[in-house]
Amino acid sequence: MTAPSRQGDPAAPLAPAAEEIGPVPGAAGQRRSRLSLILVNAIPPAVVFIVAVGIWQLVSYVFLDPSRRFLLPPLQTVIDQSFFTSANATTLLQGFWTTAYLALIGLAISMVLGVLIAIVMHQSRYIERSLYPYLILFQTVPILALVPLIGFWLGFSSMSRIVVCVLISLFPIIANTSFGLQSATAPQHDLFRLHRAGRPRMLRSLWLPAALPAMFAGFRISAGLSVVGEIVGGFFFQKGPTDLGILINTYVDELNTPVLFGSVIMSAILGVLVFWLFTGLGRLVYGRWKE
Repeated sequence: MTAPSRQGDPAAPLAPAAEEIGPVPGAAGQRRSRLSLILVNAIPPAVVFIVAVGIWQLVSYVFLDPSRRFLLPPLQTVIDQSFFTSANATTLLQGFWTTAYLALIGLAISMVLGVLIAIVMHQSRYIERSLYPYLILFQTVPILALVPLIGFWLGFSSMSRIVVCVLISLFPIIANTSFGLQSATAPQHDLFRLHRAGRPRMLRSLWLPAALPAMFAGFRISAGLSVVGEIVGGFFFQKGPTDLGILINTYVDELNTPVLFGSVIMSAILGVLVFWLFTGLGRLVYGRWKE
């Protein structure tokens, strides 16, 4: 006895025709799609860069007299004197590494303190209401007003620069982590309560994993701020190991504009690198399960 055929059943699902499926994209198609994605992401910044360099060269050669060209030296002069002159390139590279080292130390301290403060605030509404207004008030105080006081209290050394990095980069981590700790959904909370999970387990298995995207967003913001804080500290303190802040102040006093622009370029490169670093770390940590 054979099974009844469903060809006449109108409710039976129809198998797609072979010509309707279409060819499955192979490795060549995937490479073309990746190449097109790279081009789409790379061409607009490249166009903006070319336009900016063109405006730079136009102002330097057309709108400025040769006697005033030191105000905005041509790009090739900046590159030649900053990166192809051995003495200047070595000095800038040493300042780059010193700035990176101190800024990352300050950022690491900010990350630990910021996450801990956010967790403590999340455990109690009263603690959050008590601390958050003062954190906002502390963030609104200009860092330049605090730098001289930090120098008087802690001395004009590397420790003072690290403290400046911590102060300028702490608040974004606290704010983003606090927001992320509250991003877990109500059904997720109900599931943990159904299993009678305590607050330590909910913190470890629910709140912190849910906060990772916002937390790394705060890390990315604070990474650039930490670099700014270290350069500001070096610019004002003028003691300790030579960093980009000290070099910028030195080149300003010497009216060495080409190498001054080179130090500014190195500062921008460092900020971009630390931003990309935490972007990549974020993708490694939560990229597989978070859109």
